[in-house]
Amino acid sequence: MRPLLITDCDEVLLHMVRHFGAWLDEAHDIEFTPNGGDFASSMRRRACGSLVQPDDMWTLLGGFFPAEMGRQTLVPHARESLAALAQAADIVVLTNLLDGLRDDRIAQLADHGIAHRVETNQGGKGTPVARLIAEYNPSVTVFVDDLAVHHESVAKHAPQVHRLHMVSEPSLAPQVPPAPHAHARIDCWRDAHGWIAERFGLTGGAADG
Repeated sequence: MRPLLITDCDEVLLHMVRHFGAWLDEAHDIEFTPNGGDFASSMRRRACGSLVQPDDMWTLLGGFFPAEMGRQTLVPHARESLAALAQAADIVVLTNLLDGLRDDRIAQLADHGIAHRVETNQGGKGTPVARLIAEYNPSVTVFVDDLAVHHESVAKHAPQVHRLHMVSEPSLAPQVPPAPHAHARIDCWRDAHGWIAERFGLTGGAADG
C-alpha cells in the first residue's frame, strides 16, 4: 500500500483569485476585494456601486472557467513538491469544477508540469475523499484544501485523513482563519511538503525549486 495525497487546485496548486480579480476589472469594470474567501460580498460594480448578485457571480465564474484559465499561475514550489511526493505516494487533484471542465483542468495542470489524476466535484469533498480511499486503500491519506467547509466535510466522512489547510494567495491568507477541522495550517509548499512527508513516514526535507 502507498500513501495517498488528495489536493485541491485553486489557491493550493494554482493562483486563481488574483487573476479572477484582474479579469473582472478589465472585462467587466467590477472591483473585486476578497473578504476571507467570501465571493458573495467581494464583487462591486464600479458604475453604480452595487454588489454583484449571487446569480451574476456564478455567471462570472462561468465566464472565467474555462475561457480565462490560461491566466492562472503556478503556486511556488507546488510542482516540485508534488513531483517529490509522487515518488512514494499516489496523488489525486480533487477540484470543485463542473464535470465538463475536467479535461480543461487536466490540460491546464499539464501545461504547468503537473500530471496527476484529476477528479471534479461539486459540493462537499468528504464523500469523494472517502470514495477515493476505498479505491486506493492507502496506508495513510493527506487532504489539502483552502476552504474550511471541505475540511469539515472530510472530517465527517473520512475522519482518519490528515487534513492540511493551505491558502497560497498572500493577499488572501491573512484574512482567512485556520480551518477548525484541519490538523494544521501551512500556506507555503516548501513547509507543507515536509509536513506531508512526515505524515507519510517519508524522510527528507522540502522540495527544491
